[in-house]
Amino acid sequence: MNAEHKKMYDALTQLLASYSVNDFAKKNLAPHVALVSLGMNHLYEDMGFESRTQMGLFMLENFPELAKQKPKEKLWKKFLYEKIDAIAPACANCDDQLTCFRCVMP
Repeated sequence: MNAEHKKMYDALTQLLASYSVNDFAKKNLAPHVALVSLGMNHLYEDMGFESRTQMGLFMLENFPELAKQKPKEKLWKKFLYEKIDAIAPACANCDDQLTCFRCVMP
């Protein structure tokens, strides 16, 4: 993991941990989601979910207050990286930029 990815990983882990519903979500799921978010696919795909709906339910169960803040039309990875004032590593090469809510490279 390069220095920039480490910085994003740490920020996302901290963000998710601050919204965790319990210690398991804080200590296990938050770092896992942060690490997986560095992947090059949509977050729900890299998490092993079949749909964005499943991803949303997972987030609602484990990070409910954060999940309630996410606009319905915004993708999870985009939302999380905006919360830490960063651009996800995958966004630069994503084929979904035109359909991702406000996912336009600066």
